[in-house]
Amino acid sequence: MLNDLYGPTSLALLTDLYQLTMAYGYWKSGTWDREAVFLLHFRKPPFASGYTIACGLDPAIEFIERFRYTPEDLDYLATLRGNDGSPLFETAFLDVLRRLELTCDIDAIPEGTAVFPHQPLLRVRGPLLQAQLLETPLLNLINFQTLIATKAARVCLAAQGEPVLEFGLRRAQGIDGAMAASRAAYAGGCAATSNVLAGKHFGIPVRGTHAHSWVLSFDSELEAFEAYARALPNNCVFLVDTFDTLLGVRHAIEIGRRLRARGHEMAGIRLDSGDLAWLSIEARRLLDEGGFPRVQIVASSELDEHLIESLKLQGARIAVWGVGTKLVTGDEDPALGGVYKLTAIRDPREPHEPGGAWKHKVKLSEQSVKITTPGLLQVRRFSQGAEFIADMIWDELLGTPPDAPTLVDPNDLTRRKEIAAGTPSEELLVPIFRQGRRVYDPPPLDAVRARTLDQLGHFHSGIKRLINPHQYPVGLELGLFDLKTQLILEARGHVHAAAGAHGHGEHP
Repeated sequence: MLNDLYGPTSLALLTDLYQLTMAYGYWKSGTWDREAVFLLHFRKPPFASGYTIACGLDPAIEFIERFRYTPEDLDYLATLRGNDGSPLFETAFLDVLRRLELTCDIDAIPEGTAVFPHQPLLRVRGPLLQAQLLETPLLNLINFQTLIATKAARVCLAAQGEPVLEFGLRRAQGIDGAMAASRAAYAGGCAATSNVLAGKHFGIPVRGTHAHSWVLSFDSELEAFEAYARALPNNCVFLVDTFDTLLGVRHAIEIGRRLRARGHEMAGIRLDSGDLAWLSIEARRLLDEGGFPRVQIVASSELDEHLIESLKLQGARIAVWGVGTKLVTGDEDPALGGVYKLTAIRDPREPHEPGGAWKHKVKLSEQSVKITTPGLLQVRRFSQGAEFIADMIWDELLGTPPDAPTLVDPNDLTRRKEIAAGTPSEELLVPIFRQGRRVYDPPPLDAVRARTLDQLGHFHSGIKRLINPHQYPVGLELGLFDLKTQLILEARGHVHAAAGAHGHGEHP
């Protein structure tokens, strides 16, 4: 996708300036090659959903494989100045960037997997400078597509297996936003897109018919339908609400009979305004009485999962759902809110252990949800029969967890779940890069979409409710929870001791 949109140009400067200033600082302080672990995760599900669909890994892989600083990039960086007018970066540091080749190990949860807060969607292990430089682009690529794939999955679940068409190109945030949204919407379960460029580049089925302007360009609706039927007899879905919706249905039926006499069949009608429940019921009656029981009713008009659920409860006879603005913009939640945090670092000054001893790192916050979990984390998913029953976050640096582990909710230590010994499980993070070399073949987008649908089939229905979903059990392995608690207490002790040394008392 990146090459399709931007050509062979480097995208290494697709980053925040502070990533480069930190990289420069690491280099100046001599810590730039220390081995570190960063984790990409999110703190709360979008749309108050009971699940989230991981997406965006494929373009992230492409970005990493293309990562390099071109002479033009470095010439630009050389022009940047500090507040004293001097160059921001030394020439020697720019030479480091010129020679830079990524050597990181990267693991990730495959696209189309249902994921939950605090789980690492992606794990980067490698030199501190390199891992830091990947933060912003990885968040950019994974946050948005995960958001849209989740919205699409919710919409498709509301449609109860009926096709959902992504119609959002004209309302998307720019060309790249539209392309990413079309890809993610298909990964999340949509059946097709109106975006022809996305159809070409991603192999997504494309669907579309005509707009109100087609009807208005003729002297009558009947004439417009007839002209369209003659031009595209194999693509006749008539938009019937330009003047009077039910009269438009009758006109579509009349042209459908003419089509049939010429050896073709009308495929459908589209409703784009008004009381969609009542109009679809009446339209269905007219179509059936007119001899067109197989003609599908397509609906659009600012649809989302909540309106689709409501329309189905009202008995709407809609068979295909065209969803645009509220899908591709992530309506209700404009961003996933994913973060990328340092969770462990190796001390090269420890002579007793090759490469140095690992040090767990934890970021504190006044908000418990923002306190990070330290370590080289992995996610283990447990199942019982065909149903997923719990996920455990565990630390590879602490060794293999016990066969009958205890899971502790990271936000509520009183919520615990015991897993019986021998419970079937799988590890969700899989190797993507080793020493900077790709070892993973991304599946085709059709397979990602199929994985999304399969994953959702393994969860209890309460987790998939649109409103107040059941909370799927996700917890830290008990040993990891105890370590995290210990590190938090130690860090808070240091903070309070430092405050006391400066004459500041503790908060009550």
